[in-house]
Amino acid sequence: MARSIMLLKALEAAREAAAIIHRHYQAQLDVRIKADGSPVTLADEQAEEAIKAVLIKAFPAHDFLGEETGRSGVDAEYLWLIDPIDGTKSFIRKYPFFSTQIALMRNAQVVLGVSCASEFGAGEVAWAERGQGAWLDDVRLQVSEVASISECCVSLGNQRTLARGPRWAKLGSLVAEANRVRGYGDFYHYHLLAAGKLDVVIETDVNVLDIAALSLIVEEAGGRFTDLEGRPVGLETSSVLATNGHLHDAILSRLR
Repeated sequence: MARSIMLLKALEAAREAAAIIHRHYQAQLDVRIKADGSPVTLADEQAEEAIKAVLIKAFPAHDFLGEETGRSGVDAEYLWLIDPIDGTKSFIRKYPFFSTQIALMRNAQVVLGVSCASEFGAGEVAWAERGQGAWLDDVRLQVSEVASISECCVSLGNQRTLARGPRWAKLGSLVAEANRVRGYGDFYHYHLLAAGKLDVVIETDVNVLDIAALSLIVEEAGGRFTDLEGRPVGLETSSVLATNGHLHDAILSRLR
C-alpha cells in the first residue's frame, strides 16, 4: 500500500520514541506528579521530544499539541497530536498496556493516525490514513459483522468514572444483554475492535491525545467512532463510543 510522506515520518517518529521507551522500561523510574495529578517520567518527556524533532524537521510549518509540552501556538492547517506514552501508569508498574499515539488533524479532522505498542508482546503498530484503510503490522484491518447486542463483545475503559456517571444503570442493562464483556483498556481494545475481534468499546475520562489516532484506525477499518453523545472526535472529546458500525446507533440510543 502507498504511504504518504506524513505517514512515513509519523512511523519514523514512533520508532524513535520506541527506542527511548525501551531503554527506560526496565529501569528504575523517577516518577513525578503533574499539576493535574497524573504521573510523568523522563521517558515520557524524552519520547515526546524525539517525536517532535522528527516531525518539526519534516514539517516546520505545522502546529503541535503534546501531552508534556502543550501546544506550539502556530495557527496552521495541520495539527499534530502527540501522546508519547498513553498509559504511563501501566508503564510505571511494568506491564505493557501502554502505547505511543501520534495523530494528524487537517482543519480539525483527523487524517492520519499511528498507534505503536512497542513493548506489547513482540510489539505491534497500527496505522491509518483517511481513505487508505487501516493496518496492523502490514495486515489490513476490518471490523466485525456482528449486528445484535446479544451477540456482541463489549470492552469497557475507565469503569470507575463510568460508575460515577449518569449512564451507569443504562450501561448495566446493556452489559447484562451482551454476549461477552471485558475491560481491555488503553490502545488494546481499539486494536481488537479494528481487527474484528470485539465489537464495542465504551470509555469515559479520555483526552483527545489518547484516542485521536485510534479513532481513525477504527473508522478506516469500517467502524464508527464518536463520543457518548454521538459527536465526532474533536479537541474537546472526553468520552468514547466506538463500534463496528452495525451496533452504533442502537447502543448510542440505549446509553442516552
